[in-house]
Amino acid sequence: MAEPRSPRIYTIPAHRSFADALVAGLMRGIDRADPTALARGLILLPNNRGVRAVTDAFVRASGGALLLPRLVALGDPDLGEAVGVALDPVDAPSPPLPAVAPFRRRMILARLIAEERARTGRSVDAGEAVRLAGELARTLDQLLVEDVPPARLRDIELGPELAVHWERSLDLFRVVLDRWPAELAALGRIDAAARRGALLDRLAERWRADPPQTFVCAAAITDTAPAVARLLRCVARLPRGQVVFAGLDTAMPDTEWDALGPHTPDPVTGRRRRSIETHPQYQGKLLLDRIGVARTEVRGWRGASDGPDAPPARARAIANALAPAEFTARWTDLRAEDRRLAGVSVAEFATPADEAQGIALALREALEVPGRTAALVTPDRGLANRVAAHLGRWGIAIDDSAGRPLALLPPGTLLLDIAEAAAQRFAPLALLALLKHPLVTGGGERLAWLDGVRWLDRALRGPRPSPGLAGVSAHLEDARAPEALRDWWRTAAALLVPVEAMAATGPQPLAPMIAVLRETADALCGDAIWSGVAGREASAFLADLEAEAPAGPYSAEPEGLAPLLRTLLDETAVRVQRGGPPRLAIYGLIEARLQAADLVVLGGLNEGTWPNAPAPDPWLAPRIRDVLGLPGLERRIGAAAHDFAQGLGAPQVMVTRARRSGTSPAIASRFWLRLAAMAGDRFERATMIEGWTRTLDDPPGHAPADRPAPVPPAASRPTAISVTEVDRLKADPYAFYARRVLRLMPLDPVDADPSAAWRGVAVHDILEQWWAKDACAVDKLADRARAMLADERTHPMMRALWQPRLMEAIDWIAARLTQDAQDGRSVLSAEGKGKIEIAGVTLSGRYDRIDRLADGGIGIVDYKTGKPPSATAVRAGFSLQLGLLGLIAERGGFPGIAGTAAAYEYWSLAKKKEAFGYVDSPVDPTGARDKIRTADFAGIAAANFVAAVGKWLTGSEPFTAKLVPEYAPYAEYDQLMRRDEWYGRER
Repeated sequence: MAEPRSPRIYTIPAHRSFADALVAGLMRGIDRADPTALARGLILLPNNRGVRAVTDAFVRASGGALLLPRLVALGDPDLGEAVGVALDPVDAPSPPLPAVAPFRRRMILARLIAEERARTGRSVDAGEAVRLAGELARTLDQLLVEDVPPARLRDIELGPELAVHWERSLDLFRVVLDRWPAELAALGRIDAAARRGALLDRLAERWRADPPQTFVCAAAITDTAPAVARLLRCVARLPRGQVVFAGLDTAMPDTEWDALGPHTPDPVTGRRRRSIETHPQYQGKLLLDRIGVARTEVRGWRGASDGPDAPPARARAIANALAPAEFTARWTDLRAEDRRLAGVSVAEFATPADEAQGIALALREALEVPGRTAALVTPDRGLANRVAAHLGRWGIAIDDSAGRPLALLPPGTLLLDIAEAAAQRFAPLALLALLKHPLVTGGGERLAWLDGVRWLDRALRGPRPSPGLAGVSAHLEDARAPEALRDWWRTAAALLVPVEAMAATGPQPLAPMIAVLRETADALCGDAIWSGVAGREASAFLADLEAEAPAGPYSAEPEGLAPLLRTLLDETAVRVQRGGPPRLAIYGLIEARLQAADLVVLGGLNEGTWPNAPAPDPWLAPRIRDVLGLPGLERRIGAAAHDFAQGLGAPQVMVTRARRSGTSPAIASRFWLRLAAMAGDRFERATMIEGWTRTLDDPPGHAPADRPAPVPPAASRPTAISVTEVDRLKADPYAFYARRVLRLMPLDPVDADPSAAWRGVAVHDILEQWWAKDACAVDKLADRARAMLADERTHPMMRALWQPRLMEAIDWIAARLTQDAQDGRSVLSAEGKGKIEIAGVTLSGRYDRIDRLADGGIGIVDYKTGKPPSATAVRAGFSLQLGLLGLIAERGGFPGIAGTAAAYEYWSLAKKKEAFGYVDSPVDPTGARDKIRTADFAGIAAANFVAAVGKWLTGSEPFTAKLVPEYAPYAEYDQLMRRDEWYGRER
């Protein structure tokens, strides 16, 4: 049959529902008398989501039973099998070599990169090699898709202006590409991109030689690859072939169309004018150029559809809004009907959370209208997840067709948690994150398991224990944890022994590491981790990775396993069906193509989100890409612009953005700004949705809490108090009440950094050990400090940063003790405790040291790692701890201690002037410098104490919150007292 002279190429404008219009036109063109005429046809579509959209459109148009045509997705990874089943005759020649498996390819490229980087002295670990291999594979695919022989890289002359790091990357790229063909030949495989191109070329060649007798339609294909263009060129010239574009602008002025490019090189300079690859029509124009068809040959698609179409004026307004930048000056001359965006509204919100809630309200409203459909289209996966969560408030489950990375789903997070815990040698945070994972020990044993994890959580509060499972066990022994907890921990630790041994082995092959990871996950979770869609995907992921790992880098560091897994898991999308209403959907940009709905919400219209900022190519500099003829990095912006234009074609559209992104202001998308600039005051605001969003969670009134002042009965008030609690009782009675009456004790953070209190405990422990075991031998004090620092249980930060300061302060203490001994002063006791009865309560205290002075009196010494209390605080009736300790000593409350307190000293280990360590005292024998007289200190402390006891412990005074804020610096109970609601407010 003779080839038609003119190609059959059509376009369906953006304001029409593409799938429904396509189906309506195809059904009008078939012989209705032949029930199999449609079924013998073939439709080529861009992806599997497009196949589903066209299938649904056929179902809507049929009104009953229908034999569908064959639908083939050109973007399907299994294109060879799809083409073979749908198109190849029985006697067709054998297809090209099979494609190399994706994981095998990734691992081999990672090995080549690791070897070449090691050869040049710039070694990378396995995780970084796998990441770079992914980028390298994408760049290699672009070369293959664009029919650019990799050998052309050898012909590129690097000028002096090319950065050094690009030169290094290009050199490495060349070496890898030289070795890669040999690897493929040894495997008997070819690249998937090369195989796809070969299959398409073979198909086009066969169709040219023997055109099919049934209709062939290529619809909505925007892939500009030369092989795809050659196939479309063939389809357009088949006797019953037709190519249908989506949203190709046939009314765009010729000057604007020609400005898009690609341009021919200048005959004199040889330079090529830069193409406008960010324009939504650029890919369509490039594809027409490669097909060899002029825009004037493109016709409008025949027939109308019953789908959700927008007014025809919408398409013209969209084209005007997205015109090339150099032609936007004509906006001022546009007629009203050429800038009208009737049916398009915008909603601007304060935060991403508000934006998600507003979108959820719009989708929820659509469900109130019978038969009405609605969809959210956004590249922002965080926004999509938030919208789904908000819809869950009303019991509405919604499917996200773009899926979620396996790294964010429970099976993926568990694998990462195991790798992270092993790499960190079971540091508390990583260990608890693993043991608390929802998949660990499910079923009837889950509650008992969680009880053990909660006990362990309490035991691990404070600074980090020694590394490893043995370190946690030793910590539990030292902390005298309950036997039940230690028994539980022995059971739990046994499950983690294999992965700990793997992490301690050092560099090793990757495959055994993956095997240990899989076995540990199975031991912790059983079959729960491998069940469901995400579990099956995780099982297949590990199986493929373990099988192909021997082809990768020969060895890997255990610390690099978690980054390697995260890189690969982030690239593995899983679509979990939630079973939501079929009238609602969430789409990514690729999934939204060919989809239609009565209401389309285009969400996340901020720069950097829609469109995304082009990611840099770590292998080829922009100049090199241009020389090779590869697509510019900005072409992705053009694809995003085309998706935006197609989304604007729905009958009702709402465009949304948030003014802030996280903690910083967000910049409106260039697409948003163009719509606003062109439409001007005709830009309709979705004020109702914005208002609902603001008021939905706002309370009807604001009733702030009053200042807490509980008055418990006398029987509930404590009858014992320590000297360290007196300041809290006087300055913040409510905090004392919460601690002693309600018995709400603050918890230290897990894996806490050494605080001032913790450092103080460490110093006291040194001095206590020195007193108990060395009988105050001054020459042994420094040895005690060094032993504490050398202990593996000591926090690394303390060992690294505090050691010089501590040792200098300890040497100062030793020198001071030696001097005191020469002056007739000796250590009487250290780290003791005692109590007395006074004013109807028991006053207890613990002293750091008590000395016998040369005149027979006693000296009360308190060690401080920071600055001692000021004399001002003492005069105000606070910081009386030393005076109360002197009072207990004088009244015989400390066993073996008798005498009159004649000295009250703070021995501070802080820096003063140029040295660490000094002595300060809140009193003075003569009352000089406005200090309290030493002889009066115990009596003043007793009077203040008796007054406080009479108010709050034996009296009926309310426990008022923050009574004296300047002496209540601790904030452990501020949230409980709802401080921010009442503090500073007029009463």
